[in-house]
Amino acid sequence: MSFCSPVHPSIRPSSDPLSVCSCRDEEIITSAEMPLVKEVTTTLREWGSIWKQLYVFTSFQVQRLMWDLMEWRSQLLSGTLPSDEFKELKQKVTSKIDYGNKILELDVVVRDADGNILDPERASVISLFRAHEDATAKITERIKEEQSNVQLDHSGVSARIQSSPTHSLYVFVRNFVCRIGEDSELFMSLYDPIKQTNISENYLVRWGDKGLPKDIEMLNSLKVVFTDLGNKDLGREKIYLICQIVRVGRMDLKDTNHKKCTMGLRRPFGVAVMDISDIIKGKTECLWVTMKALVGDIVQIRKEYPHLVDRSTVVARKLGFPEIIMPGDIRNDIYLTLHSGDFDKYNKTTQKNVEVIMLVCDEEGKNSICLGAGDRPVNEYRSVIYYQIKQPRWMETFKVAIPLEEMPRIHLRFMFRHRSSQESKDKSERNFAMAFVRLMKEDGTVLRDGIHELTVFKGDSKRMEEVSSYLSLPSERSHSDSHKAATLMRSSSSVGGLSVSSRDTLTIATLVCSTKLTQNVGLLGLLKWRTRPEMLKQNLQELKLIDGEEVVKFLQDTLDALFNIMMEHSQTDDYDILVFDALIYIIGLIADRKFQHFNTVLEAYIKQHFSATLAYKKLMSVLKTYLDVSSRGEACEPILRTLKALEYIFKFIVHCRDILLPMMLRELSGALAVVGDGLQDEKRNSVELLNNILEVLSRNDVVRANQRSRVVACMTAILSQMDDRHYSRYIETFSGTTDLVDFLMETFLLFKDLIGKHVYPSDWVTMIMVQNRVFLQAINTYADTMNHKFLDNNSFEVQLWNNYFHLAVAFITQESLQLQHFSPTKRSKILAKYGDMRRLIGFAIRDMWYKLGKNKICFIPGMVGPILEMTLIPEEELRRATIPIFFDMMQCEHNHSGHFRKFENEIILKLDHEVEGGGGDERYMELLQSILLECAQGRPPLLTEVQHFVTLVTGLLERLLDYRTVMSDDSRNNRMSCTVNLLVSPAHFMENYTEAAYTLLLHSKLLKWSEEQCTLQLDFQTPQSQRQLKESLYDTIISYFDKGKMWEEAITLCKELADQFEMEVFDYELLGQKLNQQAKFYESIMKILRPKPDYFAVGYYGCGFPQFLRNKVFIHRGKEYERREDFQSQLMSQFPSAVRLNITTMPGDDIKNSNMQYIQCFTVQPVLEIPPRLRNKPVPDQIINFYKSNYVQRFQYSRPVRRGKVDPDNEFASMWIERTTFITAYKLPGILRWFETTVSPLENAIETMGQTNEKILTMINQYQCDDALPINPLSMLLNGIVDPAVMGGFAKYEKAFFTEEYMHEHHEDRDKLMRLKDLIAWQIPLLGRGISLHGKRVTDDLRPFHERMEECFKQLKKKVEKEYGVRELVSMKARQRSTRPRSMLRSVRQSICSLAGSECGTPTKTHPESML
Repeated sequence: MSFCSPVHPSIRPSSDPLSVCSCRDEEIITSAEMPLVKEVTTTLREWGSIWKQLYVFTSFQVQRLMWDLMEWRSQLLSGTLPSDEFKELKQKVTSKIDYGNKILELDVVVRDADGNILDPERASVISLFRAHEDATAKITERIKEEQSNVQLDHSGVSARIQSSPTHSLYVFVRNFVCRIGEDSELFMSLYDPIKQTNISENYLVRWGDKGLPKDIEMLNSLKVVFTDLGNKDLGREKIYLICQIVRVGRMDLKDTNHKKCTMGLRRPFGVAVMDISDIIKGKTECLWVTMKALVGDIVQIRKEYPHLVDRSTVVARKLGFPEIIMPGDIRNDIYLTLHSGDFDKYNKTTQKNVEVIMLVCDEEGKNSICLGAGDRPVNEYRSVIYYQIKQPRWMETFKVAIPLEEMPRIHLRFMFRHRSSQESKDKSERNFAMAFVRLMKEDGTVLRDGIHELTVFKGDSKRMEEVSSYLSLPSERSHSDSHKAATLMRSSSSVGGLSVSSRDTLTIATLVCSTKLTQNVGLLGLLKWRTRPEMLKQNLQELKLIDGEEVVKFLQDTLDALFNIMMEHSQTDDYDILVFDALIYIIGLIADRKFQHFNTVLEAYIKQHFSATLAYKKLMSVLKTYLDVSSRGEACEPILRTLKALEYIFKFIVHCRDILLPMMLRELSGALAVVGDGLQDEKRNSVELLNNILEVLSRNDVVRANQRSRVVACMTAILSQMDDRHYSRYIETFSGTTDLVDFLMETFLLFKDLIGKHVYPSDWVTMIMVQNRVFLQAINTYADTMNHKFLDNNSFEVQLWNNYFHLAVAFITQESLQLQHFSPTKRSKILAKYGDMRRLIGFAIRDMWYKLGKNKICFIPGMVGPILEMTLIPEEELRRATIPIFFDMMQCEHNHSGHFRKFENEIILKLDHEVEGGGGDERYMELLQSILLECAQGRPPLLTEVQHFVTLVTGLLERLLDYRTVMSDDSRNNRMSCTVNLLVSPAHFMENYTEAAYTLLLHSKLLKWSEEQCTLQLDFQTPQSQRQLKESLYDTIISYFDKGKMWEEAITLCKELADQFEMEVFDYELLGQKLNQQAKFYESIMKILRPKPDYFAVGYYGCGFPQFLRNKVFIHRGKEYERREDFQSQLMSQFPSAVRLNITTMPGDDIKNSNMQYIQCFTVQPVLEIPPRLRNKPVPDQIINFYKSNYVQRFQYSRPVRRGKVDPDNEFASMWIERTTFITAYKLPGILRWFETTVSPLENAIETMGQTNEKILTMINQYQCDDALPINPLSMLLNGIVDPAVMGGFAKYEKAFFTEEYMHEHHEDRDKLMRLKDLIAWQIPLLGRGISLHGKRVTDDLRPFHERMEECFKQLKKKVEKEYGVRELVSMKARQRSTRPRSMLRSVRQSICSLAGSECGTPTKTHPESML
């Protein structure tokens, strides 16, 4: 047998009987009566998401906080806590939440005195403010405490284990599966295999013969905690969990006659052992156990792990004391181990089946025995029976539970009996021997720990049960009793009629675990000093000779005895020095490293149990005596020990004072009368406060930050009490419009100042939101006043309205209202309590703007920036409501000036700033475009200009978004792609010298060959003219081209410089140097080998890429000797979450529209474009080779494809080459190593039409080769093309490209238009061949469908052949006569394989083509 795998101690058990909170956003149903549980659950969810983000930095700290909250949440849900413990736990939970929120930079939670969250709807503003102040102060103090308690060990649970002196082991027995057929007893305990001794008492589970616990109510509740384990126990080399299995029934399982067999015999069956030293994992067949290491004693773990350790959990204590015995811990357990025996068979032919029966007896015969933790006390203990064994070795341990006052009268009696397997014989058996042992000696000490060999007595079985017949006899075999024992052995008729059996022995072992019974005579004399006061002085002196372990074991009783001696002899100083020295000795013991854990015990004793109120007088007296002796230079042996113990001596003295002081105060308070102050005039104070608020707020030089926040809170409190009626009456008090305008303007400026200056800390979210709600009410009320009094042209106040708009925009854009930046938990809380105030003020701004009428022009372009900032807020409804203001501004300026350039310039200027600051997204770009164009549809005069404006702004916005995206990207290449028009230090290019040269060349082209001074932009030391700067840049560029082996470009620049030196500045020396350099470049071209770089096509598919990469193909120029595998590896490292596509064809829409990232990479070949000056001339290969991989803009990719029937003898007969041509936006190399490929709408049409023809061709080949294919796919394909509604799919191309307007604007597309028409014409013979094939395969029921399709095809054919000419396929007979199998149409293959031309072949036969 073996144990199943336990749970590692650092992992929480998976079988938690309660619903433990998960940190994921899952729905968790909790009790409506437990708001604190809801708060803990919400907090854990929020912390969980933050924990993942901050894992590297604060993982252990946050982990410990979350573990504590989860444990405490389980305690709250258990419902087992008394009210006082519940209040204490509530305080701990709220304190932990507030502390965690602070260190995670979350919001402060304000609470009332009971720890409940304050409801801002019910609490006043001032009470909220004060609650925020109190919460902040408490959290600050808590952080200081936590920081002082932070340990260097960040090992999580192991830190708690190392710092705690007491530990426990939780074991949950899941099941016991073993075919015994009889009742059984399971004894589980901890065992040290090295010392071969038990560590803990047994946990007993009684199992029934039906495979279930005897007590069926204990099913799935067999839990035990092995407690009192110390660090020494954890430091043992090995610890086993053992389970001894004893069956209860017949002597032999093979006996089938149950009626004749003796039943109820305890027989050994088996044992299960598991090494739990490291709590390792394993699998089992028989015993299923869940195990978890817990930190703390039984009281602590009951509080911290109520879901594990509840009232039904059994406690199995350690065989011995814990490392710390706290005051009040009372224990009085005696453990007895039935070790072994040796029994003679006497007149029997075989050895006896010995059963030992033990009883706990006094003179009257009362008894009580506990076989194991979890079992009820029994009257007697019956041992396991070993069949016919002369020297049985039981090693059974059980506990003797005896009240302390009965200990002197108690003794243990052992009866020995032979048990027969046959019931008839067993009934006649009698006890054949007995033994006994006293638990206390005559001197009052308890039985010593260890092995005891007991004397075995023989005699009449009835006499053996009489206490008087043996109690006066020696119980143990010892040297002192040898003479008396020998006398007994010679006379069988000695005392009581019992005789000593020389051939029988019994060995037991005892262990006393008692905080009241000692095995030391001297310590006992001190503890019971009143019984023999004449020995008191001697006992005090001999205390130092007693083993320290025995003293600390009885620490509380010893200290009580010492202080009782001191207090009962208060009138004399006979024992003061002796007691003081004894106290110093005990304190010195605890200071010893061996007993350092008892420091907490001594502290607890002083605070909770020490009550000798007048002892301080004697302690101070002795201390003064020692100090006086020492100060005189006389010998004082105890002075050193006294000084070391001075800390605790003073603690005893101070505690005496602390006990007396409350008594005195209670007496004093009874003599004092409570005098109450009169009520103050609240109304007068309120008026005075209201009059001074604005004045105080304006005095920035006087008011400190905390005072300002208090005044703002008072003002907010006053405003919160005002309703519309109050505002109306207040406004009516102004005598003239000037005063009212001044008041409104000052109020708007004040509100804007308070919103922008963050009066309260950012984590005071409740206070901030309450202030925002109050301000919003005031702003809307004042806006109504403006509409009524200052909207007419005669009374219109521009500055007042301007202040309003800027205040409203400042309010809507303040950081505390930007919900998109908050966690889902915080966002939901704010929306539930306050709603989205941005929408309310945003709609108000819109309404106020439209009410301005002709006065709108006063705010253009001044309000363009603020309105833009407002529309960029990522709230869909707000954007839809406010973006139309832009069109209204354009229309207003256009009506006033005939254009809207001011608006256009301002929005372009502000857009750059706002997007760089984080505003805007793709959705905003879409809404801006669609809303403005929709508004412009109803204004035809503005439509063209608005369309141009929208194109300009969306293009700019797209590039700004791309730039912002890649500036946070780790990819240097991506950043450079979006900053190609910026001058970047060549060092940023690393070894990309060619690209660096081209980039600097862009800047140099902006300079002139003149003496005009240029501004210092590159941190040059001295001012330079444009000529000097351009010359310097050229030298740098030439050196980079030289390093990049681009000598042709370097020669061009050398020629330009040489021309300047020769014709402009006449510097022949520099001219000679430049000509020499130029000659060197020519020589390098002819003599130095330049390796050709590879080019790679890279496709970025999926919506996971930025807009400038998404679903686009780029051509990359590789470095020298760079393999595709290396390039691809480096590319994937830039996008670690991307998926590599192993195909070279265009992916489908499912991939393009996916939210993931897909990267496609393959090698392409550059297409040579010989410069015109080199054409038709005998040019050396060294020169031509350069242009094969440079100054290229066209790239091709070819892949083999198979068409038609495959010839196994000649695979090349059916192999075709599909070639794709890419054209980049710029030639390579350039300022980047990569450029986007471009496909115009016309090219896309050509590609689509070619793919359609390819699809028809492929399907025809398939149906010609396989007669078993179903006809449905071919039917759907052909009908979908010839259907009149589709008209071959090219009707849209005719409207888009085959128009005079398009041909007039795109002269360069003449060849492409011819190709598209050619593809349309070639579709007809393909369709004809397909329909012919379809007619041969169609069934009778589909014949009408086929006839209709033929009719449609005739109409389509007539139209196409009329407009685009006739094309004919090679006849089948001609194909069959050919010696080499060919596809039916190479010219069609040519058209569908390439966008810009191909070498696949020419049409087989054409009719006269139509002209463009």
